[in-house]
Amino acid sequence: MGSKAETGHIKNLAHFEDLISYCQSYGSDYNPSNSQLTVAQLQATYAAAQTALSTFKTQKTSFDNAINDRRDAFVDIKPLSTRIINALIASGASKLTIDDAKGVNKKVQGMSSKKNTKDTEETADTMTPRSISTSQQSYDRMKDHLANMIPILEQASHYDPNENDLKVPQLKTRVNELESSKTAWVDAHTIYSNAIRERNNVLYHPDNGLTAIAMKVKTYVKSIYGSRSHQFKQVRMLAFKSQKSEL
Repeated sequence: MGSKAETGHIKNLAHFEDLISYCQSYGSDYNPSNSQLTVAQLQATYAAAQTALSTFKTQKTSFDNAINDRRDAFVDIKPLSTRIINALIASGASKLTIDDAKGVNKKVQGMSSKKNTKDTEETADTMTPRSISTSQQSYDRMKDHLANMIPILEQASHYDPNENDLKVPQLKTRVNELESSKTAWVDAHTIYSNAIRERNNVLYHPDNGLTAIAMKVKTYVKSIYGSRSHQFKQVRMLAFKSQKSEL
């Protein structure tokens, strides 16, 4: 189900379409001197708003997918790190090496042990600049901790597990995959953020936005027919809300 803000955008667009239909029905009486208010320009504004909303929805889905993909990439890092420690111990590595690895593992576990962090809450509807920064740092740190584990393993001559995903080359590949998931997330967020900006500009710019133009149309119809006219009552009943979804 869409958010209330998203529903508001859709209602604004639907009401603007109704507004255009009413203006067309007034025939030659509807002849504004402001070029923004001509039927042709209203139709162009409506088309631009449709495109902006469609692009926003597409990029919102892409960003949601990027969030999910990044979560999936990191979901088993905590148990993987624990398995590495156990494999290292079983290999007969020295106590100093094991202690160093355990220190890194403790940091990995700490990064994912807080159940109420922004990482568990982020969605394309709720992301804010602060939560984006917080979640990004958390994932980056977890990736860095796993990367820091690798030199310890490389220097442990006894560490040579048979399990493929615990081998050093595969762990290096895994770190690269984590970095790639972050890059995809950042790119998706940038495109999504730009889509929000464009949608808000097309719908809510104080001078040229759809809602601002709708208010001017209502005032113009009022100037033609009067405040008690049937025509003005038609357009007056169309509600336009200046609401925006924030990042």
